[in-house]
Amino acid sequence: MTTARHWLLDESPASRLQANLGHAYRMALQLARNPLAMVGAFILLLLILAALFAPWIAPYSPLGQNLEARLLPPSAQHWMGTDELGRDIFSRVIYGARITLTIVALVAVISAPLGLLIGAISGYFGGWTDKLLMGVTDVFLSMPKLILALAFVAALGPGIENAIIAIAITSWPAYARIARAETLTFRNSEFISATRLLGASHARIITRHVLPLCTSSMIVRVTLDMAGIILTAAGLGFLGLGAQPPLPEWGAMISRGRTFILDQWWVATMPGFAIIVVSLGFCFLGDGLRDVLDPKQGGKS
Repeated sequence: MTTARHWLLDESPASRLQANLGHAYRMALQLARNPLAMVGAFILLLLILAALFAPWIAPYSPLGQNLEARLLPPSAQHWMGTDELGRDIFSRVIYGARITLTIVALVAVISAPLGLLIGAISGYFGGWTDKLLMGVTDVFLSMPKLILALAFVAALGPGIENAIIAIAITSWPAYARIARAETLTFRNSEFISATRLLGASHARIITRHVLPLCTSSMIVRVTLDMAGIILTAAGLGFLGLGAQPPLPEWGAMISRGRTFILDQWWVATMPGFAIIVVSLGFCFLGDGLRDVLDPKQGGKS
């Protein structure tokens, strides 16, 4: 173990692999010193485990109804109580982790690379390309994200797939702005000029040099935005435009439970508590990653 640690922390790495692993190991050590980041990572780990092992963790079916057990309070048999159809809320929350994780992952996979590419192209070429792409970006940024997502879902139709598309469409502009700002700081630097003199094409410079340099800031922003993505998805589900019944989506569960909020508080409170905990987890982890990957910005905050 000590030998591996010395190999990772060697100040004169013998290969690119050793250098990359050593850099990752140092970042992991720095992240481990942040208690809130570790809490966020633990919450995210629990979310992933709940999504992967939902059939083994959940004691009941998330869709099975039992009208004789409707609106039961939390107990040893039903840890979070039951809803108006007698379904076990704990089981539905556990299975809802799958839907939440799917939405978050797909939105990030769609919107982050799209915004990164648009911002890098805009900052690298400048001129009319920059004005055109940033003009479109500003149009999206000028409207509240939830309102814009509602408009897209209304046009596409309700459903979890359309909700993911709508949230992704409204999320990429922020990433484009960050990538453009990063690109503007080094597009006229010496290493870019040297790469051009070696005959590299614009596409190669952007993909091999510009995009990797913007990746760290993008990772931080994506992690911090996960909480907003979860809340937007829950908002769409609450309004009946996201995941449709009987899927155990947390926002839709809150929507159905608001009718019983005064007498059977647990029906809406439990999925709401899940949303808050997972959102805080992403915020804690994103803040820790910002300190590690972007120490200047982390120090300012």
